[in-house]
Amino acid sequence: MLFPCTRGRKSSREKILDAAAELVGEIGAGRLTLEAVAEKAGLSKGGLLYNFPTKEALLQGMIQRMIDQVASEREALRERAAPGPNLEARILTKALLNMCCGGKMQEVATGLLAATAENPRLLDPLRQVIGATLEQLKSTSEDLDAALLAWLATEGLSNLEMHSLSPFSEEDRDRIVKAIDRLVTKGIAE
Repeated sequence: MLFPCTRGRKSSREKILDAAAELVGEIGAGRLTLEAVAEKAGLSKGGLLYNFPTKEALLQGMIQRMIDQVASEREALRERAAPGPNLEARILTKALLNMCCGGKMQEVATGLLAATAENPRLLDPLRQVIGATLEQLKSTSEDLDAALLAWLATEGLSNLEMHSLSPFSEEDRDRIVKAIDRLVTKGIAE
């Protein structure tokens, strides 16, 4: 083994993103400073600047990590998914629903909301993913109407939950999730 000390350790980039996510959850992106992130990550400011030369680059890195986490969840679900109609829509909706509630992703999304309002370009990578997702659903869905409705319902529910705005009880949520699942597995009854 060439690098025995690095096995199991987080990279500097991961430490920085973890520290930034924790701080954004606590104080929001607007009050986030590179100095505070470096201190929280246990790195010098130079070490942070090597990975993320600006606050905008750091925020973009945080958004990209969220995109990558959803992509990883989708791949894990794809490996276990049963064959059937609207496979990509089933995987997509399940991944989004699995990841939307509580935890760090919710804190980071809420904390980044203000930053993306001030700088909408931060959302450009997400816009690209959304466009690619739409094209993938269009090219793979047996029942495109059902796939699109399920995706929209999932995005709506997950956004309400991500920003702590959901008015739904657990019972309501379960009913909605089952309806989404029916849409992507059985389609829309004509």
